Amino acid sequence: MKHKNIPLNERIIFALDVGSKEEAEKWVDLLGNHINFYKVGLQLFMAGWFPAIEMITERGHKVMVDLKIFDVPETVKLALRQLKNRNITFATVHGNDPILRAAVAEKNGVKILSVTVLTSFGEEDMEEMGFSGTIEDLVYHRAKRALRLGCDGVISSGLEVPRLRDAFGDNFLIVTPGIRPGKNVEIPEDDQKRIVTAQDAIINGADYVVVGRPISRAKDPIAVVKSMQSEIQKGLAS
Repeated sequence: MKHKNIPLNERIIFALDVGSKEEAEKWVDLLGNHINFYKVGLQLFMAGWFPAIEMITERGHKVMVDLKIFDVPETVKLALRQLKNRNITFATVHGNDPILRAAVAEKNGVKILSVTVLTSFGEEDMEEMGFSGTIEDLVYHRAKRALRLGCDGVISSGLEVPRLRDAFGDNFLIVTPGIRPGKNVEIPEDDQKRIVTAQDAIINGADYVVVGRPISRAKDPIAVVKSMQSEIQKGLAS
């Protein structure tokens, strides 16, 4: 497997899951010399809207807008149009073929990542929702569809990444959430079920890892970042 030429300080996308632009700014100032990529999800976007994104990009950092946009195709198209000319690198979308086509048609330089299955879902959740088959099969089929429709990549647990790389090659992006430290560290209020370490995610074929609470809840966030970046380097070298 050929790893992409991505700077180490961009391999970790730090999840700014905070309640205000000001709190997000404190984290960007703290981590900015070590991490160059930040995720703006629903919580921060609703609290800070586009000024929160501008705060990050004006500092020269990259942004993933993780809103998992899911709506009728025309609304999705218009929503994606709002991201134009805002220096946004990635945007996440979720849905069926018409929804993904609408997003791809309006990406305007933003790379579209299709959500496969949330990392907080386990097999029992699939059963409750009426899905037959395994999570791995569902991730595979959703990824196959998304790439066929022109998405630039997918959001996938590290557990399913090997099959995606084996089936679809290296010419697309995989961003992996559900990352936990290599050592046994308890994360308060942890709702993730399909988790891997940063090193294993990279070995399996992920290009980027999304990390939030393991860094934000740590006594020494910088130490955790450096430790995970060391894991990533080992994964790239393996």
